[in-house]
Amino acid sequence: MHGPSGSTLSTDAPADNQGRAETFSPTDLVATAVGSCMLTIMGIYARPRNIRIEGARAVVEKEMTKSPPRRIARLNVRISLPSTLTEKARGALEHAARGCPVCASLRPDVEVALTFEYV
Repeated sequence: MHGPSGSTLSTDAPADNQGRAETFSPTDLVATAVGSCMLTIMGIYARPRNIRIEGARAVVEKEMTKSPPRRIARLNVRISLPSTLTEKARGALEHAARGCPVCASLRPDVEVALTFEYV
């Protein structure tokens, strides 16, 4: 339970690891945290500078190790931002996303492949 809001969150193990795969697995939540953190950091940067990033989206694909121990090997992160952003804003937002504290908290051998697209 999240103390300030009282929100709760359920998890389940993946079907290939003794679960029913009925909701997010703990490692899915790590992947989700990376994408949401990057968007949050970009939003924190953008707001006081009046940079409009409405519709921004993060898609994160998680790759698990092939051999034990079971863990996240790689996160492929694709951030979609409005095509109307200036080159200066794009560079600053990309730099902000790379400062994600969740990524900084991952093991060094978890690869985070980050790409940006402007749509």
